[in-house]
Order: sequence, then C-alpha cells, then structure tokens
Amino acid sequence: MESLSTVHPAGPAAAIIATLWWVLLAGATAIFLFVTGLIVWAWRQPEGQRDARGFVIGLGLGFPLVVLAALLAYGLVVGERLLPRAGPDVVRVHAEGRQWAWRFGYDDAPGHRTENVLHIPAGRPVDVAITTADVIHAFWVPRLAGKLDAVPGHVNVLRIEADAPGRYDGLGSEYNGRGYRDHRFTVVAHDAAAWDRFLREETP
Repeated sequence: MESLSTVHPAGPAAAIIATLWWVLLAGATAIFLFVTGLIVWAWRQPEGQRDARGFVIGLGLGFPLVVLAALLAYGLVVGERLLPRAGPDVVRVHAEGRQWAWRFGYDDAPGHRTENVLHIPAGRPVDVAITTADVIHAFWVPRLAGKLDAVPGHVNVLRIEADAPGRYDGLGSEYNGRGYRDHRFTVVAHDAAAWDRFLREETP
C-alpha cells in the first residue's frame, strides 16, 4: 500500500530513511551471499583439504564485522542528519495523541485546533511537538518521516517535510488497546497560498 510505504518517500527525511533501508538491505544481502558462498566452498573441498576452516571462519567473521561496522557508522551519520535544527523557515505544530484520535495545534495560529487532520505547508520543514493525553502512542507518517513515540508528561519533536502539496496518511503505530487499528490521521500539505488561507481561518 503506497500511501503507507516507507520506500515511496515524499519528503527529505523519508528519502533519507528509505535510502538507509536500501543500504541496510544491500549490506545484509552481501553478508548472506558471501557467508553462504564460503560454506558451499568449504563443503565442496576434498577431505584432505578441509584444513581451510580457519580461512573460512576468519572470512566468515571478518567480512560481516567490517560490513556491519560500516553500516553502523552510516546509520549514525544518517541519524544525525534527521535531528531537528532551528531555521527561519521552520514551522512548529503540536500533536496530542489519545485513545483514539489525534489533536493538532499550530504556533502560527494560536488557538487553532484540528482533529485527525494535520495541516502543514509543502516545501518547508515542520517540527511536530508530540505528546499524549493518556497512554503511550506513536506518531508516524511513513512517506514524510520516521516514527516517534508520544510519551505521557513528555514532549518529543519530530521533523517532517512534504516535497509537494498533497494528502499523506499517518497512523498511531504503538499498540495500546482495542481501538489501535483505527488510530489514524491525515497530513494535508498546502501550497503557500492555501497555507496562508488555512492560518487566516476562524478557529473551529
């Protein structure tokens, strides 16, 4: 389902995460194929030549460790790039999860609230301050960014951004009771004119 697909990114943060996913898949595949090849090679050696076990074990451990270390370093660099940073174009919104809905507020329109629909400007970074009114939830818009937990009494900040105007599906991705499957919301990314109109609307 493309609307919730992490490999069909529609924003810079999601694109970074999708690239990380493909890199990890490639690294895991390389380790699997290499180690499988070593096992097959060792298995096919004549009886008198099976003293190469040290060679096989060395490569079977050495190669995966090198690849895993490289993937770890790459993952740490990617994680650093995903951290929210201050900037003149950053929009700040608030997300409060509860059983079973999301309520959103907007710093650029104090007092404005929306239920289960988050409005953002397209092409601008948006910091979502995430919390919860009851139990632990998780805020996730797969095509725009990674997942971040909503923890009672705490605010976590997630940077999202949409490349283009449109509608993007989001969900509460932390199991927390019988209504969990329907704990969904929509992100509507507006062009500049539509965003200005939204901010000028009367508070619902």
